[in-house]
Amino acid sequence: MKADKIKEIVKSRYGKVALQSIPCCGTRKSCCGSPDAADMSKKVGYNDMDLNSAPEGANLGLGCGNPVALASLKEGDVVLDLGSGAGFDVFLAAAKVGSCGKVIGVDMTPEMVEKAKANAVKGGFQNVEFRLGEIENLPISGSEVDVIISNCVINLSPEKGKVFKEAFRVLKPGGRLMVSDLVLLKPLPESVRESVEAYVGCIAGAVMKDEYLAAITAAGFSDLKVAGEDVYPVGLAVNDPVAKAIYSDAGIVSDYAKELSGSVASIKISAVKPS
Repeated sequence: MKADKIKEIVKSRYGKVALQSIPCCGTRKSCCGSPDAADMSKKVGYNDMDLNSAPEGANLGLGCGNPVALASLKEGDVVLDLGSGAGFDVFLAAAKVGSCGKVIGVDMTPEMVEKAKANAVKGGFQNVEFRLGEIENLPISGSEVDVIISNCVINLSPEKGKVFKEAFRVLKPGGRLMVSDLVLLKPLPESVRESVEAYVGCIAGAVMKDEYLAAITAAGFSDLKVAGEDVYPVGLAVNDPVAKAIYSDAGIVSDYAKELSGSVASIKISAVKPS
């Protein structure tokens, strides 16, 4: 599948998620009674304080880690979130960088950007900005940001090398990269690699762990560290009500979950742009 086609599919599916992810009957629970976004987020590293500090509707439960918790953000930092979605991690980072800092979210899905902007207004956030753009071609000036975060998004890109080169370009010398993402510990079955549903569900787009790390180094980063690694329970995504809005056939993905046991890992990676 060509890169442009993949991007259009991902953009379309996540646009639907942005439009459909409205809490039912004024609650955070999904209509189908499945685990809600808050429960999903707690399983990947967020706590109640995180969940309560962001505007309702900002957390869609799509992450595979909590990069903000590991990024060691400080007052005055300029932070960039790659694939910011409805703004959840942006809002968490905004509280840490304070009024002297700034957090920029970039997402290629117009519906997500509009939702994030509405959430910022709803939450009264003055130090955040959301821009429409692709993470392979960032709408950011060179050497503009101190820290880059990203949460389970780069695996969706068919051009991961370009993503890390762009990240390197926009970071200031000495700037830091902190990413939570999914990688492979063993190759995927052919049926999964060719599946659109598995791709937009952050599975088929993932690459082998060594390949992912090599792309970061090739972009020019140094001091590369894997801060954490856990085998990712694919069934967790399958049962997520938001994920069900992405997958066209959850039954097929359930079959994949059995095949993929032990194949996918959630990793937390840090790296630095040399001074």
